[in-house]
Amino acid sequence: MNEITRINHLGLRVKNLDTSRAFYEKLGFVFIKGPVGPEPVAIMEHPSGVNINFILNADPGCSSNILMDVDVKHTGYTHVALEVTSAESALRSVKALGIEITGEVEFEGAKFFFIRDPDRNVIEFHQPAAS
Repeated sequence: MNEITRINHLGLRVKNLDTSRAFYEKLGFVFIKGPVGPEPVAIMEHPSGVNINFILNADPGCSSNILMDVDVKHTGYTHVALEVTSAESALRSVKALGIEITGEVEFEGAKFFFIRDPDRNVIEFHQPAAS
């Protein structure tokens, strides 16, 4: 389909808007508006253009990510990968924020590392291999 031009937004089901908002603000996202709509949804956007819609109806008692934290491997989206200009610089920045690094990988020249948000959603910071 040639009509697709880019990803418009990422939808994340979260338990608490204030907690999620504070976490993503640390990463440079800006609160746009919300809650709005029937779900309801709150919207944040990074200056790079990455847009996140928080779907505000998660079970407050849930403490795991069914796609990543259980032995059975369910189908579904497992993480978002945010491209960075420097994985080393981004890693220093994330560590300075006090956010736990859950994995680091270097593969065929690409460098990436992973964190979890307050709802255990996985975020990858990805520096592509030099071409």
